[in-house]
Amino acid sequence: MTFEIIVSQGRVADRTPGAIAGAKLTADALVKKTGIPATVVGTPSPPREDTWSVALADASATLEGLRAATHDVLARGDRPLLVLNTCGASIATLPVLAAEHPDTVVIWIDAHGDFNTPETTWSGYLGGMVLAAGCGLWDSGHGAGVDPRNVIIVGGREIDDDERRLLEEANVTVLPPALSTPTSVVEAIGGRKVWIHIDWDVLQPGFVPAAYSVEEGLRPDFLREILSAIPRSQVVGMEIAEFEASGDEGEDANVVEVISKMLSPLLSMTYLGA
Repeated sequence: MTFEIIVSQGRVADRTPGAIAGAKLTADALVKKTGIPATVVGTPSPPREDTWSVALADASATLEGLRAATHDVLARGDRPLLVLNTCGASIATLPVLAAEHPDTVVIWIDAHGDFNTPETTWSGYLGGMVLAAGCGLWDSGHGAGVDPRNVIIVGGREIDDDERRLLEEANVTVLPPALSTPTSVVEAIGGRKVWIHIDWDVLQPGFVPAAYSVEEGLRPDFLREILSAIPRSQVVGMEIAEFEASGDEGEDANVVEVISKMLSPLLSMTYLGA
């Protein structure tokens, strides 16, 4: 079982200009270093400050493309490695995971819960509602099926009151940074299969630029330790999102290298120091 790279290049509620470029830079680097070709989904378009419903409708073609690409990789018995611009793109991937591997644990490594609904969101941002959609709390039109009892939010620390209530009612496990240790994550997973989602805002600001960074996050070396502790044999797929590229070639290249080193425990590539 190997990883297959899928990169999202279509706008999925992007409100900032750097995430589509960040996904491409990351995917290009992984392709170059691993020799694994990438499937590109979507066509870039400018960011906009629109509401979740407008953004969801506009992203329909990209989301359908991501759904199909993810399904194809899983159907081949391989592991998708999705390099996404925004977390909103997971509206397409989570239902495919639920259909193919219904008992899989979703490790949602993110500063935010992304568990708002159309009734609770104050920002109207689609990315803040994606995990709730995957768990069936609202109908995105792209499916659901994730059992919230199988969701573990790692590094969560900026969670709205209504969102926290929904998480508690759904029995989602939330590990704030102080409790997000390799031991606690592995114990929560047990021997079950794992889908890993990483939003780079889970990190302490200053390492990987993200549009919605929050203080008191994880350090890259510690996140690498968490990923090292997860048995590769249990991982059925992974997605990474929200690297906000600056446009400075040297600066962005350094960030991509930081990302590569964090991912190295799950990629059997000696160049990554695995």
